[in-house]
Amino acid sequence: MLFTQLATLAASVASAQALSKGFNSGNLRTDQTPKTYNDFAAEFKKGANLPGTSGWNSIRLYTNVQGGTQTTPISAFKAAIDTKTTMLLGIWTSEDKQKFQNELTALQSAIDEYGSDFTDLVVGLSVGSEDLYRNSVTGQENDSDPGINPDMLVDYIKQVRKAISGTSLSDTPIGHVDTWDAWTNGTNSEVVENIDWVGMDTYPYFEYQKDNDISNAKKLFWDAYDKTEAAAGGKEVWITETGWPVDGKTEGDAVASPENAEKFWQEISCELQDNYHVWWYTLQDALPDIPNPTFGIIGKDINSDPLYDLSCKNTTKPSSSSSASGSASRTHKHGHATAAATGGSSSSGSSGYSSSGNGTAPGYGNGSGSNGTAPNASDAVPSDVAGEGPSGTSGGSPSGASGAPIEGQTGNSAAKAGFAAGAGLLGLFGLAAAL
Repeated sequence: MLFTQLATLAASVASAQALSKGFNSGNLRTDQTPKTYNDFAAEFKKGANLPGTSGWNSIRLYTNVQGGTQTTPISAFKAAIDTKTTMLLGIWTSEDKQKFQNELTALQSAIDEYGSDFTDLVVGLSVGSEDLYRNSVTGQENDSDPGINPDMLVDYIKQVRKAISGTSLSDTPIGHVDTWDAWTNGTNSEVVENIDWVGMDTYPYFEYQKDNDISNAKKLFWDAYDKTEAAAGGKEVWITETGWPVDGKTEGDAVASPENAEKFWQEISCELQDNYHVWWYTLQDALPDIPNPTFGIIGKDINSDPLYDLSCKNTTKPSSSSSASGSASRTHKHGHATAAATGGSSSSGSSGYSSSGNGTAPGYGNGSGSNGTAPNASDAVPSDVAGEGPSGTSGGSPSGASGAPIEGQTGNSAAKAGFAAGAGLLGLFGLAAAL
């Protein structure tokens, strides 16, 4: 019995070691020029060395394609290899079918060019980002760009599985990232059935139709998580996008400020760290222009200090996700290339903003059909998240219902976790002997 208990504890240690934490990152700057290798490398190094933190060495990407090209692998791949940054890869799907094929071509090229140096750093692969929200009645009412229908997304997921079959990425867990309220729409259940994990984007700041003061943000966040988890049908939920702005417009009762961003970090990030896969929004969304609102932990200068204290004061972990409630997701009006939003106001009252560019995909639109009215449509708030698309045209930061950037994990993580588990076992044996 003791050995069984020790093995269980060791497995828990290994699982914890394999968790990813990092930031979102798009492929374009806010001035719509493509981010370069140097941009990505500086960003990844900064994220991994923020004062008061450790282990933030993962990045969530929205596309495999370098900005300004058709099929060239994004330079973030080489930057991640050189900085030992794990990756949650993203395949942009809300454009024409040729763009989707270009994503697969770029991914295969990266596998061929970089081999295990690349694939060992991949922790997961997201097929699409917020396509279901943008294609819903609510998303269209919020003036979102077109998404795609659930059946087309499922087809793309199957194509991705086939494409990576027989490669060194064949065992990579595949998921889809969307706003929390999109997951509660039963019309999208077929997507859940065909993925390995569910990616949740949620922002209490944008829940202006509720009490979204910072004092209620923790409750809103965990309520959104609970609803997403219930819709996930036992599949693991990854926190792919959340955060609080340091400056910008007021949304309902939500005030953007460094003080409130720090409080949200303490209450949400410090509980998520080492317990969930999490990619925060965001490290820097002011490259080179400052969006409104702006979520960046650092400002325009990548070498500057964080705008608030990131050291965790409260070590209390959530005993269950039911201790809090829902969060608003933000919608990307201009695509996903980097975590950022752009642009004008939305019909549901949340105006877009321009942020550190990830680019808006110039024309996505294959799938203008609606996937049904989301049961919690009133919870969704439009957001102009900039650039998550392959060759997007506008950058920005979230400002509405949902949206997010990218990250990942290494193929060596299993070996590392195994080593950690082994060390943990030795310690447990010592403890057992003492008892």
